[in-house]
Amino acid sequence: MQEFREQILAASAAGSALRIQGGASKSWYGNVCEGEILDTRAHTGVIAYEPTELYITARAGTPLLEIENLLAQHGQMLAFEPPHFGATATVGGMVAAGLSGPRRATSGALRDFVLGVSLMNGKGEFLQFGGQVMKNVAGYDVSRLMAGAMGELGLLLDISLKVMPRPVVETSLAFAMSEVDALHALNTWAGQALPMSASAYHAGRLTIRLSGSESALRLARAKLGGQELGDMQAFWTSLREQEHQFFTPEEGLALLRLSLPSSAPELKIRSKNLIEWGGAQRWIWTHEPLSAVREMVQNMGGHVTQFRYADSSQPVFTPLNPALLKIHQELKKAFDPAGIFNRGRLFASA
Repeated sequence: MQEFREQILAASAAGSALRIQGGASKSWYGNVCEGEILDTRAHTGVIAYEPTELYITARAGTPLLEIENLLAQHGQMLAFEPPHFGATATVGGMVAAGLSGPRRATSGALRDFVLGVSLMNGKGEFLQFGGQVMKNVAGYDVSRLMAGAMGELGLLLDISLKVMPRPVVETSLAFAMSEVDALHALNTWAGQALPMSASAYHAGRLTIRLSGSESALRLARAKLGGQELGDMQAFWTSLREQEHQFFTPEEGLALLRLSLPSSAPELKIRSKNLIEWGGAQRWIWTHEPLSAVREMVQNMGGHVTQFRYADSSQPVFTPLNPALLKIHQELKKAFDPAGIFNRGRLFASA
């Protein structure tokens, strides 16, 4: 902690940049930023874990695999299925990136499971927000603000997360259908009492995962039909970690992540695509100009991110409107007055 503080104060005094980094498994994500590395991996270990209270608190440098293995021993899990993108992934990097996996559409996003954080701001001050239980509070929920902040607001130190029991049983079903029919089916099923926990559509095949009790899955299988595939854990993990063949790099192209209303229609562009989250998350490879794709998606109520293999001449994230950008910049200034943390990784400084 003292070493972190000294490094932060020195950078603040010099006006130089710091690049917060744990296992570097997601170092490619976001805009390129320079600076001296502030390595979090020495700040590691589980501080508290209460299986009966459904929470765990760990230091930011703790390996994500260590957390998941510990939870599995007690029949529990991180319900948002965070992607690792490498064995070195840490809890701090997980929260900073703010990414969720296949179960997100039904269980909630990473930010919904953040109970509290402690961090060090750009003045070297120790700050603590939230707690270890879910409760309604008045005011600004700063702890959840850290989810997806990409380290721009401060150095995460300790993080408390809500955990959930693992499903008793899981199975997957497959259906041969068009993209239009798949989107219609997913939106229809979303309004029904079905134990769906993930969905994926690619190359004429819709695959869904059912999670819950044996009786619930039996009723769902009888109602939906389709081809039963069994557990299929490897398939869903390959989607989470982007090891599925769809994610094989396309030369000269960026992998685009589209966030859309789940009811948005089929995209009218030439592309290879894979659809998750009941239609709300769509991955595409396309030769269409990024500006044209962004305009189309914005008109449909969504936004586009250059997720991997970004074209450096184009912004990674959809540019914010001036009013919203000003809010982000003022928050950045409040936590990091000298602008030393992960400078420019998320958005332009004021």
